[in-house]
Amino acid sequence: MADNNHSHFQHLYFVLTGIPGLEQKYYWMAFPLGAIYVIALFGNGVIISTIKSELSLHIPMYYFLCMLALADMGLALCTLPSMLGIFWFNYRSITFDACLVQMYFIHTFSAIESGVLVAMAFDRVVAIWSPLRYSTILTNGVVCRTGAVILTRAVCVVFPVPFLIKRLPFYGSNILSHSFCLHQDVMRLACASTRVNSLYGLIAVIFTKGSDSLSILLSYVFILRTVMSITSGEGRLKALNTCVSHICAVLIFYVPLIGVSVIHRFGKHLSPLTHALMANAYLIIPPVLNPIVYTVKTKEIRRKLIQIFVQTKITAGG
Repeated sequence: MADNNHSHFQHLYFVLTGIPGLEQKYYWMAFPLGAIYVIALFGNGVIISTIKSELSLHIPMYYFLCMLALADMGLALCTLPSMLGIFWFNYRSITFDACLVQMYFIHTFSAIESGVLVAMAFDRVVAIWSPLRYSTILTNGVVCRTGAVILTRAVCVVFPVPFLIKRLPFYGSNILSHSFCLHQDVMRLACASTRVNSLYGLIAVIFTKGSDSLSILLSYVFILRTVMSITSGEGRLKALNTCVSHICAVLIFYVPLIGVSVIHRFGKHLSPLTHALMANAYLIIPPVLNPIVYTVKTKEIRRKLIQIFVQTKITAGG
């Protein structure tokens, strides 16, 4: 269906796809999916409120964790309307402009999360390399400026993407492969050359996630060299233990991302179900698992969570 205001070159809407082959089970899948979003939003909300209220957590490490939680909440909120619309109400349509907006925020929050993971890696480098100078190197001003740079980079890098898509003609198929709008998925439906889009998308990925993953890798090479120079075995284990949560967060974010990229480039022969599951994992797993990882490793967050459950139980019983 074409839009007369755009000379029959753009669809009025796109059709989102849930999980191919499982359409008859959407009713039963809706409940666990809703629970996943509740866990993601509640878990990240607890992290943010705990860091805000606990003075002992007012240090750079937890400020960066708060930024990570905000990025995870942003990712969850970006995909929640369209995902729940499909699985709960079988509503699969999304207008062209709404699709561009969703695409922009998904890629922006993803770039923010990648940047925050780099900042957290640098935080661990400073904490292990020079613990006595930690508070003088990573001051509140440095943390604020780092957060501003991460946000500005993500906003500016992703900003041209919707406009590059907007200029393309769409008068063929309007069925997307996922439950949300991604740049590469919308781009493949265009009825014109997408060379500029592909080139800019590649540059944006290299500038954000490519450089970020390399920075994290180099950070951990430096951390391992520093840890190996510690004479005490107990000291080495203690230093490495401070990095466990961050390593988990990096793996939780980058493993699904690499999987999606590899499947998109080389998995054309794979079933649509595989593509859909990998894309969903890329956007849903980090917001759900990151709060669990940091709750397990941070006693203040565990205590806050216990307090919430106790208060809820008392309220329900009263």
